[in-house]
Amino acid sequence: MKNRTKRQLAIKQAILNGRISSQDELLHIMKDQGYELTQATLSRDLKILKVAKVSDQALGYVYVIPEGANTENQRENSRINFLADGFRDLQFSGNMAVIKTMPGYASSIAVVIDNAEPYEIIGTIAGDDTILLIMREGVTQSDMINSLILIMPKLEDKLG
Repeated sequence: MKNRTKRQLAIKQAILNGRISSQDELLHIMKDQGYELTQATLSRDLKILKVAKVSDQALGYVYVIPEGANTENQRENSRINFLADGFRDLQFSGNMAVIKTMPGYASSIAVVIDNAEPYEIIGTIAGDDTILLIMREGVTQSDMINSLILIMPKLEDKLG
């Protein structure tokens, strides 16, 4: 499970950067990048990432990440990205992490994190400008950061 978030970020990048027409093709790309995964794992990752296939004149169908595909997704992505604007800092201690936010942002960001139900996080406790994250045993700081970026892509600029 430790490499799940990195793998999913790599899958998302591969789809965004190229025109991939089959799971087999994507599986080879992932293996070339050093990820060992099965077809079943790739299928689950595609489902989690909400990857879709759209018609392509040259290739028949290609994978896309349907961010903003409909108005509801656009509103949700805008809300989540707006919340990322309130992020200030992330610090770690053992299996805990503390996120500092601008005043008033912490509880909303914690709700977004909790609703995403990431494997890496057991739970959150939020105040006005601070969130305590309890990380699952064996989760690295890098795994946690990648998980937060999957939840709120705009954090990549602040954490990456």
